[in-house]
Amino acid sequence: MKEGGGSGETGDVVGSEPTESAPTTTADGRWRALALLSVAELFAMSLWFSASAVAPELAARWGLSGAETAWLTTAVQLGFVAGALASAAFTLSDTVQPRILFAASSVVGAAATVGVAAVDAFLPAVALRFLTGVALAGVYPPGMKVVAGWFRSGRGLAIGTLVGALTVGSALPHLLRALGAVNGESTATAATGVADPRLVLLGAAALALVGAGVALLVRPGPYQSPAAPFDPRAVGRILRDRPTMLANVGYFGHMWELYAVWTWLPVYLLASAEATADPLATPPVLALLAFGAIATGAVGAVAAGRLADRWGRTTVTSASMVASGAACLGAGAAFGAPVLVLAPFVLGWGLVVVADSAQFSACVTELADGEYVGTALTLQTAFGFLLTVVAIQSVPVVAGVVGWRFAFAPLAVGPAVGTAAMLRLRRRPEAVRLAGGRG
Repeated sequence: MKEGGGSGETGDVVGSEPTESAPTTTADGRWRALALLSVAELFAMSLWFSASAVAPELAARWGLSGAETAWLTTAVQLGFVAGALASAAFTLSDTVQPRILFAASSVVGAAATVGVAAVDAFLPAVALRFLTGVALAGVYPPGMKVVAGWFRSGRGLAIGTLVGALTVGSALPHLLRALGAVNGESTATAATGVADPRLVLLGAAALALVGAGVALLVRPGPYQSPAAPFDPRAVGRILRDRPTMLANVGYFGHMWELYAVWTWLPVYLLASAEATADPLATPPVLALLAFGAIATGAVGAVAAGRLADRWGRTTVTSASMVASGAACLGAGAAFGAPVLVLAPFVLGWGLVVVADSAQFSACVTELADGEYVGTALTLQTAFGFLLTVVAIQSVPVVAGVVGWRFAFAPLAVGPAVGTAAMLRLRRRPEAVRLAGGRG
């Protein structure tokens, strides 16, 4: 075990050295593995916002307040945190084959989402959404570990591609909602956005089951660590590693903004439409715009991954957070604008808000102890998603005071703190481990 959590001279290798045949295996199989895993991630992560995308319909059906409606998303965040902390405590991401954990978790999440479609009451739905979050903690971090096991060079691009798939997957329920609106069976249901919200939930569950099957086709990479023994001290070592924790603080600042924007952007768009007489601002168009704003982040994640491998992770993450923080502050000026003016703003915001996400994870794979990199990634996501609970719940509270025009402004604090942490990491000697010495 290398002192300070390093995993090699430049931090490029996760776990053990490859065998003699590894270079050929990598050359022949890594892009296939990335493609399969990205498809699996895309489908599985459609579960995340499956209920949030039809929250207006569920709120009307169950008579929910704004705060209660927020719990349809917040419960997933809390479940993810609980699942991630349990996984970290028992080092599941490092003691169980990641693809098996990924597939099994996808099946559990799909079953919970089918349950939400079957129940007709708020509290059981919240409990099932919590279970969905627990299951998704076994999807995202193990997926990143699998990718790191296939890629030594180009890891930023590879993990960026995976996060791009996650981004499109998170947006898929909004696309299903938009399709439901176009094909609504009555004027009343079409006006609210979807003929039957259960179709969105069941559609997401079906996609997750497909994702589970695809995940089983992904072989372990030549740079993936063998299953590590359970070590209760591993978490403490990770938390005491200062470079890793600076990367984590950057991630926390990023997460303060990301999921709050993804959760409440559709509501912001609806409120903005009510402030204008634009005939284009119809529910189907706004649902498609919400889908596009989230999905366009996939382009940003892949592009940022490529740039980070060339220019350095701290540079790209800092630039991305400055841009997204500025968008939080600029949302007030864009509020109430015609759709043709508002669309470029929210699409650009969606492009940068998630662009840096993968690079914080890539930093951890390059800074943390290679034997327990899965646990380090799980801890990072656990605490990051715990912050999202506060951010998601705070946005409607702020909106109740100042209106939706300025509801996103407090989120700019996160990118500011995150940028400061990444610039501080850049000045540390351990930054040489990042992106092949580019920082």
